[in-house]
This record gives sequence, C-alpha cells and structure tokens, in this order.
Amino acid sequence: MNFKEELTGLTALVDNYLKDYFERLVSEVPETTLIESMQYSMMAGGKRIRPVLTLAVAKMMSADLSEVMPFAAAIEMIHTYSLIHDDLPAMDNDDYRRGKLTNHKVYGEAMAILAGDALLNEAFNLLFKTASEAGEKMEMFVKSSCVIAGAAGKDGMIAGQVIDMESEGRQIPEETLKTMHRKKTGALIMASIIAPAIFTGMSDDEIKALSEYADCIGVAFQIRDDILDVEGTSEELGKSTGSDAKNKKTTYVSLYGLDEAKRMLRDVMQKAVGTLSVFGEKAWFLREIAGYIAERRD
Repeated sequence: MNFKEELTGLTALVDNYLKDYFERLVSEVPETTLIESMQYSMMAGGKRIRPVLTLAVAKMMSADLSEVMPFAAAIEMIHTYSLIHDDLPAMDNDDYRRGKLTNHKVYGEAMAILAGDALLNEAFNLLFKTASEAGEKMEMFVKSSCVIAGAAGKDGMIAGQVIDMESEGRQIPEETLKTMHRKKTGALIMASIIAPAIFTGMSDDEIKALSEYADCIGVAFQIRDDILDVEGTSEELGKSTGSDAKNKKTTYVSLYGLDEAKRMLRDVMQKAVGTLSVFGEKAWFLREIAGYIAERRD
C-alpha cells in the first residue's frame, strides 16, 4: 500500500468513528444546541493528523486499532476544543476555520465556549469509560491517558497558549518561541505518538526514539504553519492568512526570515526521519507523513 492510500484509510477510520460517536450523542440528547455546536466543529473537516499518528504507531506494532481508537478520538476532541477557543475574539478573533465559519460566528461566543468545554470533558469521559472496561489492560490504558491529560493542560497546550497571548505585540527570543510551540502545538502531537507507544508496550529505547521524532514533527508542523501564513492563500488554508503579522506575533518567519525558516524546516524533517532508524522498514508511514507535514498546503 502506498502512503496516500494508507493516509486516506486511516483518516477514514477516524472520521467514521467520530461520525458514529457524535450521531449517538445526538440520538441520546436530541435537539440540543450544545451537541449541535460540538458536532459542527468536530465534523468540519481537518487533516486528522494527530489521530492518524496514533493509529499509525499502533499499526506499526501490529496492535488492534480498535483498542487505541479512543485515544485517537479523545485527542481530536481536545484539539478541536482548543481550536474553538483559539478562534474566539478574546484569543485570535478568527472568522473562518477549515473553510467554514468559526463556531462562535455560527452559535455565538457563549455557546462556543461551552462547546469547547464540553468537547474537552467528552474526551476524558471517553477515556475513563474505556479504561473502566479495559480489563487486564487498564493500567497501560490509564498510563497512556495520563500522557494525553498532561499534554492538554497547564504544562502543555494551555501553557503554550498562555505564552502566545502574553507575547502578542512584542518580539520574543528564540528560546521562548520554541518553548511556546513545543507546548502549544507539539505537546498534543507528542501525546498522539507516545500514548499508543506506551499502550502497545514499546521498550524505553523505542519510546525515546519516538519522543525525539514527535518533537521534530511538532516543530516542523509549526514552522510550516508560519510559512503558510505568509505564502498560503485563504482558499488553501480554509482560514484567513496574515493573521500572525496582523496580531504582531513572533513566528519562525518573522524571527529568521522566510528562506531561513524553510531551511530549518528541511533540517528538522531530516532529523525526524533519522530518529526512526531503530524501527527499520516498519516505520515507513511515519517517515512518509513527516514529508507530508513539511509539504502540506493546508
């Protein structure tokens, strides 16, 4: 199977699981604006890179994908809640996301906040429920879930958003920029990869290699985002471009220039691929998706 076919297949697994999950929520609580608002953002498209990474790591270890799907779905719920809140007027004040009106533009600010809150809680509801039914695998499932919780919270994604907000309108040093993105963008990507690695019983050396890979992927994802904010179009990205400059945010492009940012992207992707040598050929998809992240247009 080639990369495009594998990516399409894994993405479809995630989409179908989420579609069924939220259709069940709608049937359980019909005619509820909150569920409609949650579903609107969850099913608005998106690349599903984080949950795809989760499934890819599990598949590399010949694991049952149905056992790690709750991790994948929970991570995508957490990611989507963060986007809903990120788009709010108090944050980035964006009108479009994934080619559609942002949640608060459709349902209002109050409902968008509540929908984001509900998605975060639903993610942990799913993890706790699955853990309670995991039998002899409960301990490993809980350990993996703790990785996800840590990535989403005060030491991870939220901490990165705080640095982002407090840095708006002023130039920040390189180290602060890297810390911000390792937390805001990289933490959840790291969890997407490490949670299934722990659950499938990888060795310490294998987890260390994947941690280095995930760190590189997180940095690359953000550098590419910064480049696309300058070079991309709103049609490609499904959202407004130039928002970083408008909000006077420090980015890899503003700090280093466009050409240097592109060079940094190439370097970090080469490093990412190099970290996977311990896995041999079975890590082929992780190598390919690194290139996909570096070259994406949306």
